[in-house]
Order: sequence, then structure tokens, then C-alpha cells
Amino acid sequence: MKTVILCGGLGTRLSEETQLKPKPMVEIGGMPILWHIMKCYSHYGFKEFFLTLGYKGEFIKDYFLNYHPHASDVTVELATGQATYANTTTEDWIVNLIDTGKQTLTGGRLHRLKQKLSSENTFMLTYGDGVADVDIEALVQFHNQHGKLATMTAVRPPARFGTMIFDGNQVVDFREKPQTGEGWINGGFFVFERAVFDYLDGDNTILEQEPLENLARDGQLMAYKHDGFWQCMDTLRDKNNLNEIWSQAQVPWKVWSDNI
Repeated sequence: MKTVILCGGLGTRLSEETQLKPKPMVEIGGMPILWHIMKCYSHYGFKEFFLTLGYKGEFIKDYFLNYHPHASDVTVELATGQATYANTTTEDWIVNLIDTGKQTLTGGRLHRLKQKLSSENTFMLTYGDGVADVDIEALVQFHNQHGKLATMTAVRPPARFGTMIFDGNQVVDFREKPQTGEGWINGGFFVFERAVFDYLDGDNTILEQEPLENLARDGQLMAYKHDGFWQCMDTLRDKNNLNEIWSQAQVPWKVWSDNI
């Protein structure tokens, strides 16, 4: 099953980083957040990706074009320019890098892949700026069992501030930035049937508006409720928080074993 990752947005709320690079290339623990997302899917055996490029897409192309030499020892014969690689620790992924336009919106980027995914009855899609410890295999099983056209992973967003519980004026419980106890939001990590393309209409389609609204109206949108870790990277605060988590002994979204 193929995985689409939306990588073309401007990332304006993270302008401290995205003036120089696209948001999916902003690093967490020295590796792009895009790499972290792909590692999660790869862990569950999903290793072919379609990256929808837009703003500064050339950075993402350069990253993957040079991924193999950067992950290897390299011997160069200067007379011929021939290079040989050794001790390679690269991934066994297939990465399709698709230009989908600098101004194209989220649904439009997916719409542009209609022909490239023509042989796929079922495929996955997520955003290039959020990590989670979603069990991708269980997500796909859930989707296959309900028989609808679309599954969205619903998450409880982390609170921006710590919460306190009082007994009078005494604080009896304090939790630093817990996940909110109420409300579910779109966390990405979608599974779609091909008929979802019937709900898309050109570059100006916003996936999160009419397409998902109409799928819900038609009874074709199901929610996979994920109570575990989820965090998007919208702001510099989010980036710093993810880097802090990565530096700890246990990283919630790191479901893979080290090989790079």
C-alpha cells in the first residue's frame, strides 16, 4: 500500500525555519521530521511514498537524491568521477517526488496524484509535519473492517499549558502540558479508498473542508481514535518541544529500532 505525504505548504507559522527550507525538512534530533514520519510507516512495512512537493520542493529532492552517498562511506576516482559506496546504512524505501505546484492546496495536491495512484484501490495519506505513535497496521485493519471510503485518525491535542486540580486553594494535582481530556481533532494518518478522488476538484480544493465534510455527510468518513502520543510542528515552540522529547530516553513515536 502506498503512502502520500503532503509536503508542499508554506509553513508560515514556523517562519524562523521555513524561510530557508520547507517545513518537512525542519530537523528533529538532527533528521528532518519527514524522515521520522517515513520511519514510522516503514516500521509497519509501508515503504513506498509519494511526496507532494511545492514550496522549496527542491530541498526535498536534493535530500533524497543525495541520501545514499550521505549514508555511506564514499570512494571517488577523480580521473573518471566514478564513486563507489561502502558501509551503507540507508533505507529500502521507494520515494516518488512529485511537483504539485507552489500554490496548490491540500486536496489539490492529492488530486494531482489521481493518475499516479491509478492502480491503488486503497492508499494512505498524512501531513509532513506531525509525528505520532499510531499503530499503522491496526489503523489499516480498522479501515478495512468498516468498509467506508475514508478513515481519519482522531487525536486529543496536547494542552499548551499545564493543568492544575484544586482542593480549595491547595493544588492537589499538576500536569505539565498533558493531552486535553476533551475533544478530538484531525490528526492526519488517513486511509482512503480510490473513490475519494470523486470528492476532489482541482488545485484549489482544501481537503479539510468540502471533501471531508461531504464524506462525513455521505456516511463515508470513519474515525480511528488514537489516545496515544501525537504532536504537530506548527511553531518554533513545537519544534523545540519535539527536540526536547527526542533527547530523552523514551521517545513515544520512535517505534523503529536504530539502524541509522
